[in-house]
Amino acid sequence: MEKTELQNAFKEVFGTEAEKTFFSPGRINLIGEHTDYNGGHVFPCAITLGTYGAASKRDDKKLRFFSANFADAGVIEVDLEDLHYDKADSWTNYPKGMIHFLKEAGYKIDAGMDVYVNGNIPNGSGLSSSASLELLMGVIAQELFDLDVDRLDLVKIGMQTENEFIGVNSGIMDQFAVGMGKANRAILLDTNTLEYELVPLDLKDNVIVIMNTNKRRELADSKYNERRSECEMAVAELNTKLDIKTLGELDQQTYDEYSYLIADENRIKRARHAVWENQRTMQAQAALEAGDLEKFGRLVNASHVSLEHDYEVTGLELDTLAHQAWQQAGVLGARMTGAGFGGCGIAIVNKDQVEVFKENVGKAYEEIVGYAPSFYIAEIADGTKVL
Repeated sequence: MEKTELQNAFKEVFGTEAEKTFFSPGRINLIGEHTDYNGGHVFPCAITLGTYGAASKRDDKKLRFFSANFADAGVIEVDLEDLHYDKADSWTNYPKGMIHFLKEAGYKIDAGMDVYVNGNIPNGSGLSSSASLELLMGVIAQELFDLDVDRLDLVKIGMQTENEFIGVNSGIMDQFAVGMGKANRAILLDTNTLEYELVPLDLKDNVIVIMNTNKRRELADSKYNERRSECEMAVAELNTKLDIKTLGELDQQTYDEYSYLIADENRIKRARHAVWENQRTMQAQAALEAGDLEKFGRLVNASHVSLEHDYEVTGLELDTLAHQAWQQAGVLGARMTGAGFGGCGIAIVNKDQVEVFKENVGKAYEEIVGYAPSFYIAEIADGTKVL
């Protein structure tokens, strides 16, 4: 969206001029899935699909929200002094949570706002529209109220909103990627320490194709919290002999030697995924830095295999996309990305093969699943910013 387009849309809804306009990206994760809440490494990047916003301060205490994506809901109005989760307020619970926790942290937000939002992240695709919206609201508040807030603190408040306001027990990866992203860079993030490195993403003649299953994924209702507790239980069992806080602290060898302490086959598999995926992520960074794209691609494939068989979060749609992608010419690697159970996969595909790739994978998917997937080329973008 162009800046003027946003300003016009804002004026049409609210009848006044927008003070500022914004863009907040979505994210994909190249590798390192379900490691963020297990104290491991993740390797995400921000993408050019995301959420646009326009906003102005008000002279009363009303917060008025409008989303072009949910235009039927009209303008949703809430009171700045009474911010609590309300299912009826649908998507606005994300910005409400951000404002609530910013105020709780002592930042001065003493007037209402008019906020217009228009996102082009496919709904329920698992490309992190919620983190995109959270960081958008954080940066809007920062700009309009001149808040002296560190970007990393906004990222943490985004995660707090997700965990404590919305009730999804997620890790910090999504908000971190959205808030800290840089064009043409992937972020290697140690979720234990929040130390991170911006790694140049030179895919040479290849592009990242996002493959959308077009099966909606509702994270709060998925098996996400179940997987998390299985891993926490495995840590408790391992700690009868070890002293660890997270599975990310273990290498493959150590995990192997102590896995006999875990009493349940499923928990053995869940923990094995968390440990091995973390190691794969660090190997993937090394492969990228060495320019070994073939090895990087094989690690991406291995990640999917582990998510399919050990972590069991893929399902027919994502498996079909990955398995079909592996068989295509010019594909370095493919896997599911995000939490799983629907949503999206990614494939690293030679530029010259993209059209054939989309045709072949799309056709096979439709035959197996019964409806068509969608494909997008992911450009790697900067984090949330003022336009």
